[in-house]
Order: sequence, then structure tokens, then C-alpha cells
Amino acid sequence: MDCGDRRVNMAKSAAGWWTLDAPFIDHGVDYAFRVDGDGPFPDPRSAWQPQGVHGPSRWVDHARFTWSDAGWQPPPLGSAVIYELHVGTFTPKGTFQSAIERLGELIDLGVTHVELMPVAEFSGNRGWGYDGVDLYAPHHAYGGPEGLKRLVDACHRRGLAVLLDVVYNHLGPAGNYLGRFGPYFTDRYATPWGQAVNFDGPFSDEVRRFFADNARMWLRDYHMDGLRIDAVHAIVDTSAIHFLEHLAAVVKDLETELGRHFVLIAESDLNDPRIVSPSEVGGYGLDAQWNEDFHHSLHAVLTGENDGYYRDFGKLADLAKALSNGLVYDGRYSAHRRRHHGRSAAGLSGHRFVGCLQNHDQVGNRAVGHRTSHLVSQDRLKIGAALVLTAPFVPMLFQGEEWAASTPFLYFTDHQDPELGAAVKAGRQAEFVDFGWKPDQIPDPQEEETFLRSKLDWDELGRAPHDAMYEWHRALIGLRRRFPALRDGRMERTTVDLDEEARWLVMRRGEVSVACNLAEASQWIPCRGTADQTILLATHSAVALENDKIFLPPESLTILKDSKNQG
Repeated sequence: MDCGDRRVNMAKSAAGWWTLDAPFIDHGVDYAFRVDGDGPFPDPRSAWQPQGVHGPSRWVDHARFTWSDAGWQPPPLGSAVIYELHVGTFTPKGTFQSAIERLGELIDLGVTHVELMPVAEFSGNRGWGYDGVDLYAPHHAYGGPEGLKRLVDACHRRGLAVLLDVVYNHLGPAGNYLGRFGPYFTDRYATPWGQAVNFDGPFSDEVRRFFADNARMWLRDYHMDGLRIDAVHAIVDTSAIHFLEHLAAVVKDLETELGRHFVLIAESDLNDPRIVSPSEVGGYGLDAQWNEDFHHSLHAVLTGENDGYYRDFGKLADLAKALSNGLVYDGRYSAHRRRHHGRSAAGLSGHRFVGCLQNHDQVGNRAVGHRTSHLVSQDRLKIGAALVLTAPFVPMLFQGEEWAASTPFLYFTDHQDPELGAAVKAGRQAEFVDFGWKPDQIPDPQEEETFLRSKLDWDELGRAPHDAMYEWHRALIGLRRRFPALRDGRMERTTVDLDEEARWLVMRRGEVSVACNLAEASQWIPCRGTADQTILLATHSAVALENDKIFLPPESLTILKDSKNQG
């Protein structure tokens, strides 16, 4: 170990661990390791990398921070409204501290959970965070460990829970020294982003411990209320107890130890309900997963896009199936995949799924970072928002979505290695050739301007039409809070009527009905019990109720309540 001018040898102990009694290491002291004569390298469990991924590690005493959230418990996931944000673009300064200054707007909107995109140390000063390499260290440009703790503490003081996006399926390409310290990676599998993690091969016990301990750290030392686990389909583990099941058990033990509630949310394109089924019935025991089928079906209906995976969607029947069954592809044939895909989610609560119209992937992985507001009319955007916030799932918004932000969310990086930066740029350009985009039309991820263009413009909140869209979202969240039926996760209580040719859909959730006209002309739509219904919220004023029918203008939506049922 190197510590200042001091170099100290470590001793090999059981199970391949190297240890050292180091009383000279204290809070704020920098140190690094040498391995087989090479280095110095950062500590794989470094809690702070003030000089970036290649610099020395700095020791952090987590007990030094004074928390003010004693007794805090997060709201139940079933009543949540999640808000996904990227720290670097959420505010002009792009820091944990500056994010605190905007919490008031989120509370006013009705948000209950803030979900931070990955903050573990990654290459350079700007990036999405999915190329993290020092998984225990909050990013230096955001404000490091102290800044993150202040943000979480401030959220809890204001009644906001905090979820953190973590990446356990791969590490980034720059500053990834983990493989120098042990068999953390394997060539038996591969991921689209780099070496696969060794979760099931020789010496994998300590690899699993490394990632499980990381989860414990975020929840224990940073008081996170839960984790969103990136791309679990890229975690290959043939063990009898899959790593995700192991992780869920570790987190349950921590709940008991600390007396706090935690949630684990997976991103998965497997359409496998076992991920969120209890371990007692053969599942992994996670709390929820992102519902890609709901997003894809809603996006395709609103935009008419049918490229790539959207090829499998586009019918109102797909959207209706998602709303009432959770998954569209539940063993059915997928033209995009050219095989049958998925498994039935029958019996699962809608609270096992997180539903959205936009997220960082679906916006940022478009060639020029187009939001849904760049693709459809304001009227269709309001329909999309209403279906997200009245669906039986846990709703999630992506930063700026609530006011139809005009700023894009682009893919950006800051790799210091020129060759790596050039490779990322070339890869990005090649990715969109098949979509008809010319290379010079694709923003260079390495250019700072690409990052700066992605920052939210909070001044838009006070201008039309953004202010009206913000109020629409605020009203929808208010309705969700007001009516228990809209928070009911029992999907068997959700019924959907539709007419594919006429392009209308009516979803009924208890005493609340949501009627949508996606056609380009006004029409009367069958809607049971209109004589006893009152209008709660509508995109247009020209709505009429008559003889179990509702008259809706083109591209409009109305939410009604059965007046016989007082809720």
C-alpha cells in the first residue's frame, strides 16, 4: 500500500485476501495499492476518488456525518410517484448541492421518490454514469460522499424518498482496475458494454460479496431508500441461488438490522415475473421491475413509430393488455425477436411494475435525444401523461417531462483517453446509420456542448405552454392521491374497452374511468354509466355525456368519476 511517502507491505490471509493493520489511515487520508509491482491503483472499495478514476483513494469515516433523518421511513412503493433525474443536467451547476435547491418544485408536483441515475465514480467530469468503475465512490464532480449525504438528508427532511440506480452487470472501460485484484470478470459470458461479471464461476463467492456489500453501503451509509438495478438481463448467473435472489436476501437482513424499509427495482427486458416473485415460490424476491411493454405500447400508440422493438407494438389492444395484464409479451410471438417471448404475470400486483412514458434510455438513446414532447402534439402528450398516472403501475417521470422540457437529453461522455473518446463517437454514429441519420448529424458525445444542451432550462416552467403541462401533471398526481382506486395495484380490477379502427380506448379503475380519443376527428364513445358520472379532468372543454356515451374532441382525454360511488 502507498500512503503519502509511506509504502507498506500487506500480508496474504485466507481466501486470497491481503490485509494490513493501518492505524495511520484516517478520514481524509489518501492511499493506493500496488499489485504485482504495478500501480498505484485505487482501492476497489474506495469511498472517495477526488482526483478521478486514476487517482488515489481517500479514506472516508462515514460516522462523521451528522444525519437529521432519525425515524424516517419512505412512503410505500404502491403509493409512489417516482422522478428520475441525472445530477449533472438537472441543474445548471450539476451538483448534489444544487439539486437540493430544486426539491421544492418536485414536492409541489407531488413526487414521493427521487431516483438518481448512477453516481458511482466514472471517467471524466460528465457522463450518464453507466460506465462507473469505482462503485463505492460518489462522483467527485457532483460533490463526493459529503455532497450525496447532504442531498439524501435534505430529501428526507422534505419527505422525499431517494432511490439510487446501480450497475452490477459490467464496469466502464476507463479506470477499470478491478480485474487486477481478483477474478471479478469472466470470459464465459459477454455483455454489450464490456466484460461480464463472474457471478457463478470459481472464486465467485467474494465477487458476489463485493456487489452485495456495495448495495449495503448505499442503503446503510448513504441512507438510500432503495436501489434500481440496471439491466439485470445482462447478469448471467447459473447458480442455484441467483445473485439477485442473494441480493434481495442481503437487503432484507439489513432491513431487520436497521429497522428501515428498502425497495429493489430491476430493469429487465426478459418479461420474466420471477424477478419480482417471492423466493418462497421460486422467484428472486425483488420489489418491482420497469415495465418496458407498457412503455413501448404507449409510445407506439402515441407516436406511430414502428422501428426496432416498437415493431412489436402499435395497437390499442397491446396497450389494453399491458394495462390489465402487466405484460404484453407473456409467451406470445415477438416479430422483433423472431421468437416467443416472456411469461404470464397473472396474479402479480401492478405495484410490481414501474410504468413510464419517458426515461433516460428511451430519450437519450434516440439519435438527437428527442423527448416525447418533440414527437407528438401537446394533446397526445397529455393523454400519455394521464395513462401513466392512472395506470395500475407505479408511475415514473423523467426530469423535465412534467413541463414538456424543450431541451433534449443526449448521450454524453468525457473520456480522457483520446482513442477511447474517438471510439465512442464512431460507435454512436454507426449505431444510427440504419435509421437514416448521417454521421455528421449525430452529436459528438465527447463534446462539452452535447452535455450542456442536455441541461434543463428551469425558466421554461414559467412560460407557455410548459406551465400548462406542469399543471396538467400536478392535477393528475393530485387525482391519484385523492382516489384510492387509482393507486390500487390489483390489475384484475382494471378493465379496458377499445375500438382499434375508431381509435378510442376507455379504461375503468373502480369508480374512475379514463376515456381517450386518439382519432383525428370528434366522436361519441361508449362509456358505461355516464348518467351517473362527473368529469374530474379533461384536456378539452367540449365534452358531453349522454346515454352511456361520451363526446370527445380529436386527440383528447377525459377522466370521470361514478357519482354514485363516493370513493
